[in-house]
Amino acid sequence: MGFYYFILLFLGIILVLRSVLSGFLTNGFKSKKNIILGVIGILLIGLSIFLFSPGSSEIIADLLQMNE
Repeated sequence: MGFYYFILLFLGIILVLRSVLSGFLTNGFKSKKNIILGVIGILLIGLSIFLFSPGSSEIIADLLQMNE
């Protein structure tokens, strides 16, 4: 499972870097594409950090009501 969390983390980093570099090269941080890429990248980074934290599986099980 940790392998997939690393994939999410690196994908998020790549999206954020692409958004930032595209903004610098075109002088357009306000373009819709850059904003969407940046937000999705930040969400993926946050999700992967949450999934790496201890106890995240219990939190997800509680949210999905999978406890018996």
